[in-house]
Amino acid sequence: MCGYWHIRRATAWYNRASYDSKLNQEINLLAFSPLNWFLGLFSLDIGIDLGTANTLVYVRGKGIVINEPSWVAVDKKTRRPLAIGSEAKELVGRTPTNIVAVRPLRDGVISEFEITEAMLRYFIEKAHEQSYVPIPRPRVVVGIPSGVTEVEKRAVYDATLAAGARAAYLIEEPMAAAIGAGLPIGEARGSMVLDIGGGTTEIAVFSMGGVVLSRSLRVAGDEMDEDIIQYARTKYNLAIGERMAERVKIDVGSAHSLSEERVAVLRGRNLVTGLPDSVEVSSIEIRGALAESTRTLVDLVKEAIDETPPEIIADLMESGVCLAGGVSQLKGLSERMQDEINMDCWVAEDPLTCVARGAGYILDDLDSLARFLVGLERGSTQHIL
Repeated sequence: MCGYWHIRRATAWYNRASYDSKLNQEINLLAFSPLNWFLGLFSLDIGIDLGTANTLVYVRGKGIVINEPSWVAVDKKTRRPLAIGSEAKELVGRTPTNIVAVRPLRDGVISEFEITEAMLRYFIEKAHEQSYVPIPRPRVVVGIPSGVTEVEKRAVYDATLAAGARAAYLIEEPMAAAIGAGLPIGEARGSMVLDIGGGTTEIAVFSMGGVVLSRSLRVAGDEMDEDIIQYARTKYNLAIGERMAERVKIDVGSAHSLSEERVAVLRGRNLVTGLPDSVEVSSIEIRGALAESTRTLVDLVKEAIDETPPEIIADLMESGVCLAGGVSQLKGLSERMQDEINMDCWVAEDPLTCVARGAGYILDDLDSLARFLVGLERGSTQHIL
């Protein structure tokens, strides 16, 4: 019954948003239309971490106002969104046959454009709930993975404008994470950030306001969840869902031995009997299940260090490596990294929100920080309005 009312409320929102969408298409034909300018006076400046697993929204002067899963429940036939964010995730694995819960982003990039547009519109409107502006027209900075193609950049840019932004800006997620974590990226000394999200892991080295090197890897939180799913299937003949795997990863997952090992219960369907079943697993078992993914992350950092100039290595030995993103909170990960690379590793304050905060900080002083934005052409560092 709860899911039913979630769908009813979201359907009402969609019907209103559908009308707004047609109006938006008309008033977004010109980037600097008088109506856009007028509505922009009453709209907020927003930074968005459009993540594979979660979407976070930072509002200038207010901080993080939205942190919800990047899930959308849609009608299979019409592809109409019925629930978005937390409401949609509650429906995962519980939907009727005519509804499916999807994540419109995979590996950090848009896989379902129209659904992503609807999700962005929902979050933009939700961020403006207390602002009394009838049609929000904010300036929006969106984080994107480093190394994405021109087509993937354009998809994010177009979806942001279509969702109601009067101006859209793009920033690479490692840069946003570094800004959000407070790293001195504008100084002559080097800094390194490792941003581990849901779909991608990215590492970058900065100096003098520029990127010395960056690497992106599509091994992150989702891959770890899949590791746990496969372990349960192989070891215990137990089929478990993504939400159960994620919960166990958060509760007992680790990358380094713990002072006090923990236990968790896996619940799912026994593949032999076909009946509900549960097993108790230890943090040692889950650490073993995650071993290959954590090794991949360690190797990524080692490869980046190997390619970093010696003078910057000397700087990093003093400042260490900053870990950001949701998976940076995996128990013992910073200790494991530190042991492996012989360098201090530390987790940023509130690591899950670093990208959203960094994106939002850009709009606090756009004139001087615009150099950190990226354009739509390959290799471009200038944003195109």
